Amino acid sequence: MSEMTLPTVPEVLYEPDPEAREKTRVQDYLRWLRVQRGHDFASWDELRRWSVDSLEDFWQSVWDYFGVRAHTPPTTVLTDRHMTGARWFPGTTLNYAEHCFGQPEDADRPAVIGVSQTRDRVELTFAELAEQVRRVRAGLRRLGVTRGDRVAAYLPNMPETLVAFLATASLGAIWSACAPEFGAHSAIDRFEQIEPKVLFTVAGYTYGEKRIDKRAEVAELRAALSTAEHVVHVPYGPLTVEDTLPWTGLLADTDEPLSFEAVPFDHPLYVLFSSGTTGKPKAIMHRHGGILLEHLKNHSFHWDLGPGDRLLWFTTTAWMMWNTQVSALLVRSGIVMIDGNPLHPDLRFQWKLAAETGATFMGASPGYLMSCRKEGVRPAEEFDLSRLRQLSAAGSPFAAEGFRWVYEQFGDRVLLNVGSGGTDVCTGLVQASPLQPVYAGEMSGPSLGVDVKAFDEKGDVVVGELGELVITSPMPSMPVGFWGDEDGSRLRAAYFEDFPGVFRFGDWCRFTEAGSCAITGRSDATLNRGGVRLGTGEFYGVLEDVPLVADAVVVHLEDPQGGMGELILFVVPAPGVSVDDTVKAQLAREIRTALSPRHVPDRIVPVPAVPYSRTGKKLEVPIKKILRGATTDEVASPGVLMEPSALDAYAAYARAREENR
Repeated sequence: MSEMTLPTVPEVLYEPDPEAREKTRVQDYLRWLRVQRGHDFASWDELRRWSVDSLEDFWQSVWDYFGVRAHTPPTTVLTDRHMTGARWFPGTTLNYAEHCFGQPEDADRPAVIGVSQTRDRVELTFAELAEQVRRVRAGLRRLGVTRGDRVAAYLPNMPETLVAFLATASLGAIWSACAPEFGAHSAIDRFEQIEPKVLFTVAGYTYGEKRIDKRAEVAELRAALSTAEHVVHVPYGPLTVEDTLPWTGLLADTDEPLSFEAVPFDHPLYVLFSSGTTGKPKAIMHRHGGILLEHLKNHSFHWDLGPGDRLLWFTTTAWMMWNTQVSALLVRSGIVMIDGNPLHPDLRFQWKLAAETGATFMGASPGYLMSCRKEGVRPAEEFDLSRLRQLSAAGSPFAAEGFRWVYEQFGDRVLLNVGSGGTDVCTGLVQASPLQPVYAGEMSGPSLGVDVKAFDEKGDVVVGELGELVITSPMPSMPVGFWGDEDGSRLRAAYFEDFPGVFRFGDWCRFTEAGSCAITGRSDATLNRGGVRLGTGEFYGVLEDVPLVADAVVVHLEDPQGGMGELILFVVPAPGVSVDDTVKAQLAREIRTALSPRHVPDRIVPVPAVPYSRTGKKLEVPIKKILRGATTDEVASPGVLMEPSALDAYAAYARAREENR
C-alpha cells in the first residue's frame, strides 16, 4: 500500500529555554521524583516512557505529589491492565469538588471571572466561590438531591453554572450540561437518557447584539423531562421562566457547612455527550477519581498552571473543554468564563480579553487563529500579553502556516501547545509540554501516562504513515461506561471491536520518528484513493492559503467494487469570487502539487456554508450520508449544528445529483 510520508525530522520552531524550564511545574515534579522516589530522568522522553511502562508508579506519584485528599485509602493502584477490566485505586473514597477551592492563602485570589454580552462582568474569589457553593449545596439538599441523583443544566458558560456543578458534585450527585443555544430536541435527546431530578435553566441570553429568547425551548424541555421534580431559573437578562424555583431560593442563607460526600474512585462525576452528528448522542460517564488525577496531571505538567495563573479558553457548556476549564481550579489557577459571540465585536475581542484579565494560558480554535492570520491581527503588538506563557490550539487540525504565524507574533516567549483529545477521555492524548520542542504542523508528542500509538488495519504499530489513533494501556479518565449500558456492550462496540483489548479513538494520525504527531481528521472521513490514504485535515491545509476559498469541506464516496470512487470538494468562495472553470482548474493544480494527482477532486461544488458542530468540527460524515441518500434530519439534529441550515445546500445538491443520473 502506498503512503504519503512526512519528513523524519520535522521543522523545529521552538526549543525550551533551559533557564525558563527550571521554573515550570513539571520541572518541580521531576525534582520531587528525584528526592522522594529516587527517579532521576534526564529527559522528557525518559519521563514519558516511565509514565506508561510503570503505570502504577506514575499514577501513585501523581496522587502523592498533589496530595489527593482521600476519605479512605486505596488498597492498590491498578487491579488489572486489561482495558475493559482495569480498576483504579479500589477501596478509596474521595470527592472531586473538595479539591477545587484552593488553600487558605488563595482565599482572596480571583477564582472565576465571568465575561458576558448579557450582563456586566462577574468576579468571584476562591472564598466567595466556596460560600456560594456551600449555599447552593444546602439548597439542593432541601430539594432532596442525594448521591447518585442527576442534575441537568441548560445553562451558558457563566459563574452560576460553575457553582451549581460544584454543589452537585459535592453531594455525590451526577452533573450533565447542555448549552442553551442547542434546540429543545437536541437537549431532550441528551437529558432524557439520564432522567434528571433537577433542571437548571436560563430564559434567554444575548449573542453579540442579538437577544435570544429560549422560553419556548425550556417549556418543551420541561414537558419532556417527567423526572425533573424541580426547575431552577437562573436570572440572566430581562426574561424569566414562570413557575420555577428562583436561583436566589437556593442561595438562601443557612448555617449548613460546606462538606463533601465521600464516593468511590469510579463514582460518576458527570455525563458528557458525544456530538450526535452520527446518531443519538452517547451518554459518556466520567468518574470523580479519574478526572481529578488526569486534570491535576494535565493542567500542571502540560499546561504549566498553578497558583496565581489564569486560564482563558472560549467554550460552551456542551463541550468537554468546559469541564477541562473548570479543573484549572484544582491547581489553584483562576479561570475566565466567556459567554456570547466570541467574535463580537471583532476578531480582536479574545486577545483584548486575555490582556485585560492577565491570562497566562489562552486556548483558541485553529480556525480562530488562522482567521487572525488572514486578517492581519498582530496580538503581541496590539495588546499587553506579557503574562501569557502558553497558547493552546485544539478541536481541529492546525496547518503548519498557523504554527509559524504564532511564532512570528510571539517569538519564543510563548509555548504553542497544539493538542488533540476528546469527550471520550475528557483530556488531551497528544500535546506539548514546557520541556518539549514545537514542530511546524505537529503536536509535540503523547501526553504523560497515555500509551498512544498509530495502528494500521492489521493492528501493527506504524510510524511515518497514517494509522488509527489507539490507546494500548488503561488511563484513569477513560469512561466508566455509557449511561444505561448495563452490560457494557455499547461501550465495547464503540471502542474495542476493531482491535480487541485496544481503545480505538476514531482519529486518523501519523507519528514521526521524532515522536511528534499530526492528527489529520476523523478516521471515518479519511480519503483513500487507489491505496493512497490522506486525512481531510491535510487536504484543508492545502486550501488554507488559497485566497479564492473562504472555507471548504471534502468527502470521498468509495466505490464498493474497489475503484477510485468519487471525490467531491465543496468550497465556500471568498467574497467576489465565482467558482468557474478557471477557479476550479487553479484549485485542482494546488491540490495536485501539494498532495497527489489522485487527490484532485472529481467535482468542485460551490456552497454557501460549511457545516460545523457546536464544538467547531467540520462535519464530513453527515454530508457523506446525505450524498448516499439520507435526509438532513437523519444525519444530524439542527440543534447540534452551529448553523442549523448549513446542510440544506448539500441536500439540494444530492437531490439534483440523483435526478441527473
